[in-house]
Amino acid sequence: MKKMLFGLVTLALCGSASAANLTLWTSFEAAGELAWVRAQAAEFEKKTGNKVTVVSVPFGQTQDKFIQSAPRGQGPDLIATEPHDRLGRYASAGVVEPLDRYLTSRTDYDKTALNAFTYRGRLFGLPLNAEAVALVYNKKLVPQAPTTWAALLKAAQANTGNGRFGLLFDLAEPYKSYGFVRAYGGYVFRNDNGTLNLRDIGLDNAGTARALSFMNDLRYKYNLIPEGVSQDAAKSAFVDGRLAMFYTGPWDMGDVKKAGIDYGIANFPTPPGATGKWSPFVGVRAVLVNAYSKNKAAAVALARQMTSPGAQLAYNKAGGAIPASLSARAQLRNDPVVTGFGRAISAGTAMPNISEMGAVWGPWGAATAQAVQKPGQNYAQLLQRAVTEIESNINK
Repeated sequence: MKKMLFGLVTLALCGSASAANLTLWTSFEAAGELAWVRAQAAEFEKKTGNKVTVVSVPFGQTQDKFIQSAPRGQGPDLIATEPHDRLGRYASAGVVEPLDRYLTSRTDYDKTALNAFTYRGRLFGLPLNAEAVALVYNKKLVPQAPTTWAALLKAAQANTGNGRFGLLFDLAEPYKSYGFVRAYGGYVFRNDNGTLNLRDIGLDNAGTARALSFMNDLRYKYNLIPEGVSQDAAKSAFVDGRLAMFYTGPWDMGDVKKAGIDYGIANFPTPPGATGKWSPFVGVRAVLVNAYSKNKAAAVALARQMTSPGAQLAYNKAGGAIPASLSARAQLRNDPVVTGFGRAISAGTAMPNISEMGAVWGPWGAATAQAVQKPGQNYAQLLQRAVTEIESNINK
């Protein structure tokens, strides 16, 4: 029935007196992903009679070229794909089409992925894939995923010493720390029904301070993560079999697989004393439609096809990306990467999709790095300074 409804809506959107000529921009460079885009275009042409021209545009050039060309009628009809942290700039420039009215149902899309492409309460992209960090563990050293902080700590300490490590990641990286920030009640910008409130920054509240204290404890109280550990060093230890648990994202799984590690992937347990659950940052990529397109209905129909469950399965096979489609994930239930990181994505929080996030990373990162340089710091003071700088950066 769902396939039938999708087909009927697609035909309704595509139906016109004459065939449309669509231009699709993509920044994909990997052979498999680019082949997937071309195959989707060819399938759409065959199904609808419309023409699709695929144009490769370097990722670093897409934003400016699209914003400048779309209002002049020179841009593409759609882009496959763009990361959601670019959405705020696109939406505020008025170059992306709101897609709410084109969707009869949203139930198959991961809610976190939909949130990522919601700007001021409106949906501006159809999600294709997502990513988040999670706990990757070596089953030889940790046979079962730790579901509590006590279990994780016990496993980590049992595997620490004599050149081995129980848990490693780059403590100074704020992107990875956000899951802990959320667990303790911190946040970046308050989300008011789909609109991010720039006047309500939660990085200097008691919850974020507790998160920094927990990360400091990982180094100085529990003696798990030595100073100077980079993400690359942590990955090297994991693929060498010297690290029991590696806190990372799907981007490192290619090297883990090549190393032949028998691994599992799990959500990080609720950290000690937290009142909320761990909720990491989630990054999402979606297909966007040009608000100035003269072939909007056909462009939306192609976007819907490219983000359908079947297309997302094909995209996963092309490059291993984790689908935003829940039914596609269900069909990939035997893939530990999709299943493991899929749980983290569903439990996560979409990274802010507004351009003001650029004012946040530097001060927040500096506070995070300083918080883990020595034991027992004034975390509240570090964060207050960071937020003062963030507010100044935003108001410039």
